[in-house]
Amino acid sequence: MAFQPYTPKPVTDVFTADTDIDRRKCQRTVPMKVLALGLGRTGTASLRTALKELGYTDTYHMMSASVENPPDCLMWQDAFAAKYDGEGEFGREQWDQLLGHCQAVCDWPAVAFAQELIEAYPEAKVILTTRDVDSWHASTLKTVDWRANDPELKFVAQWDWGAGLYQPMLAKFWSVFFKNDFRKYGKSVFRDYYAELRSTVPPENLLEYKMGQGWGPLCEFLEVPVPEGKTFPHTNDTDGFVDRCRARNRAQMGNVLFRGLVMGGGLLAVALSASAALGRLGARVSSLKA
Repeated sequence: MAFQPYTPKPVTDVFTADTDIDRRKCQRTVPMKVLALGLGRTGTASLRTALKELGYTDTYHMMSASVENPPDCLMWQDAFAAKYDGEGEFGREQWDQLLGHCQAVCDWPAVAFAQELIEAYPEAKVILTTRDVDSWHASTLKTVDWRANDPELKFVAQWDWGAGLYQPMLAKFWSVFFKNDFRKYGKSVFRDYYAELRSTVPPENLLEYKMGQGWGPLCEFLEVPVPEGKTFPHTNDTDGFVDRCRARNRAQMGNVLFRGLVMGGGLLAVALSASAALGRLGARVSSLKA
């Protein structure tokens, strides 16, 4: 659903450290320099860390919306509505609101708007992280496809603020980008997506990069020095992905339970106060009758 109003994070969300910035009130503060448009699970989390090491502040990633600032999901839903449902507009102004604090962007859901981002930021360099399609598909089935269909996340999203923003956005992205069936269409979408970008981005502005190539090709393409004494980062392994997501679910359920405890305690206090007041009133009535 698009154009949902921003609501601040509940004060009872004590088990998660999310921020609650309303991006619709933001604007661009740093230039967009890099569009890393490889699909997720091709090393995008490692690339994000590498770009930060190279001084690109900040690099947008799915984690920016899922665990860092969930209200971003509201604007992603606006973008999906504009592109896939014909509702509203989402152009350079809106991209600057959503991504204006970033010099780079990578991972999903940004890849669903690759052409729109290239049009909005024609001066930015384009990086395509890639890998063997079969290993990519197997990895994604175990991670993001699992997360997009995680029944526990769907349940928590009915009650928790952050999950309630993130889960509908993830479900929308997964549905429209992978034709409502990742298992069946994932590989063909992968091939078509990379073929389209290779045909539209000028070769001099495009770097195809595979994890394991190290700093050299990346730094040469970006025209920045190789960090001295720094190994290229490796993050977001498949096994750790599921564990982190389940821990997130538990933390968000903790928020829900704590809010229920606080609200329940408040209601109990009101009930006890009302009971005491009625008792005092009854005592006064009895004394007057006497």
